[in-house]
Amino acid sequence: MKILIILASTLILTGCFESEDVQIIEGNNIKLGKAIFEENCMHCHGKEGEGLIKEWKTRLPNGKFPAPPLNGSAHAWHHSPTVLMNTINNGGAKLGGWMPAFKDQLSEKQKQAVLNYIHDLWPQEVQRKYNQRFK
Repeated sequence: MKILIILASTLILTGCFESEDVQIIEGNNIKLGKAIFEENCMHCHGKEGEGLIKEWKTRLPNGKFPAPPLNGSAHAWHHSPTVLMNTINNGGAKLGGWMPAFKDQLSEKQKQAVLNYIHDLWPQEVQRKYNQRFK
């Protein structure tokens, strides 16, 4: 029940951020996205987006949540491209995490490339479900 409340709160809060419509563009700038991911995201989300902590849904001793996996084994693929971009732009502090905001650190092209790379990490079945829901 606790996890359900946290996930519901996360969805509600992420809907509060400002953003434009964003789309995952398959095959577009994957190489750039990988380079940006490796420089900015890998140390928290893992080299292949697998996450660093198995119990990513459990708060750490500091009260924050660890970075979730982004490889399709967690919840990222349940969120629209707009919500994912909001998280990149505004960070994860409002969601109980500690991800920094990248709004002013990365260009729109770089952020889009990271989204494309993350999408590319997902298994094909997850990509298919995501594409049916959000494209």
